[in-house]
Amino acid sequence: MSRAKCIMVQGTMSGAGKSLLCTALCRIFAQDGYRVAPFKSQNMALNSFVTRDGLEMGRAQVVQAQAAGMEPDVRMNPILLKPSSDVGSQVIVNGEVRGQMPAAAYFKLKKSLIPDILAAYNSLAKEVDIIVIEGAGSPAEINLKTDDIVNMGLAELVDAPVLLAGDIDRGGVFAQLYGTVELLEPAERARIKGLVINKFRGDAAILKPGLTMLEEKTHLPVLGVVPYLRVDIEDEDSLSSRLESSTAIKPLDAAILRLPHISNFTDFMPLEQHPLLSVRYVQSPRQLGAPDVVILPGTKNTIEDLLWLRQCGLESAVQKLAAAGTPMLGVCGGYQMLGETLADPEGTESGRSQTVRGLGLLPTRTVFTDAKHRTQDTATVTAPQLAGAVLTGYQIHTGRTAVQGVPFCRLADGSAEGCVKDNVAGTYLHGLFDTGELTEKLVQLLCSRKGISPAEAPLLSMQEYRQQQFDLLADGVRRALDMNALYAAMGLEGRSTV
Repeated sequence: MSRAKCIMVQGTMSGAGKSLLCTALCRIFAQDGYRVAPFKSQNMALNSFVTRDGLEMGRAQVVQAQAAGMEPDVRMNPILLKPSSDVGSQVIVNGEVRGQMPAAAYFKLKKSLIPDILAAYNSLAKEVDIIVIEGAGSPAEINLKTDDIVNMGLAELVDAPVLLAGDIDRGGVFAQLYGTVELLEPAERARIKGLVINKFRGDAAILKPGLTMLEEKTHLPVLGVVPYLRVDIEDEDSLSSRLESSTAIKPLDAAILRLPHISNFTDFMPLEQHPLLSVRYVQSPRQLGAPDVVILPGTKNTIEDLLWLRQCGLESAVQKLAAAGTPMLGVCGGYQMLGETLADPEGTESGRSQTVRGLGLLPTRTVFTDAKHRTQDTATVTAPQLAGAVLTGYQIHTGRTAVQGVPFCRLADGSAEGCVKDNVAGTYLHGLFDTGELTEKLVQLLCSRKGISPAEAPLLSMQEYRQQQFDLLADGVRRALDMNALYAAMGLEGRSTV
């Protein structure tokens, strides 16, 4: 079997749109009949996913795999860094936790991870036709270029042609692109096959003089101006603009606590699609107000974020709403917070041995250990008023929670999961709204409490919705890019079928 061709997308900075461009390319190449896999050697994000074989990877490559019609595979993201503080991260290699490390320690370690990166890449390259590689941050961070394993360093290791993308929506795109190219070494510049201007709003004709000058100064072609595409695709991390939504504009108000270390907030994307549900993220009692449902999301630092809730007044506000009958739902770390106590005897979660009281809304006690629970699960909700909803999702947590009460759901093997007491529920299941069934049950409950009728809206699963959005994204990017030049850069001929 021949080795896969590849293309790498690098950006002038974080947030330049690399992830979405890679997602689009995965979809386009798949539409054109190629077997495609995404790849990012090192991802830094709190939004992670558990594969079918129980391994952990970044969600960006999961989304890209879904766009390509591939089963997510940890080889697509061999190194995942989950920040636990401003100067340290949990290091995950090939889906398994390697340890908690300060940044300086990781920088000393990362070169030794090159064999893991190449093993993952080479294994994928034997199974697919094209690998779409995503860089990280900027290749022009001159303080980080030594021992680089994710931008030009990786491009050299796998001999990848590169597209360099800049974000015009933030301004200064010409300086971004020109400055990045100028800071690269000649051999690195030679890898760039074209420039891409991303997130453009307006008349592209106005850009033409600037594009001509950019090409003259960089000696590189501009392969496309990608418009600001209004698609709804899962975001990689907390830079997501959806976290800025704090105002309810639909009849039902769902308030999600924006924890300092919030993780896997993509769990709640399906709620945003419902015609009756407003989803907003709140950081203070004033913002919280009197919503119809309160959701406590996952977090990378459960105890620290619980103490933050206590300090900022949200704990008291949430407890008052719960006492008044407002429905509450905690997911993963949010579920742990709802319990009576959280114990960290070895300091594995919080960095020091301690036991703290929870919100006291569920009869549960959580103890943190080194071992991480990672499974994909199917479950049926048994909690009153939500019963019968079928869920598909995954668990990824270090805490072990003892439940002295009624379970939230039953897993496919019949075992109990989560807990419910009156109007408060908690579960470890991420992706619980993806089937759409729990969303509909929740909307019915909230509508009955508010005395309004649910809208007549067809049930659309998150999987179906994602596929629609992938196609919209691919169509927009295909129209904007010189696909013939892109295929030529990879040594392939396009075979468009759409």
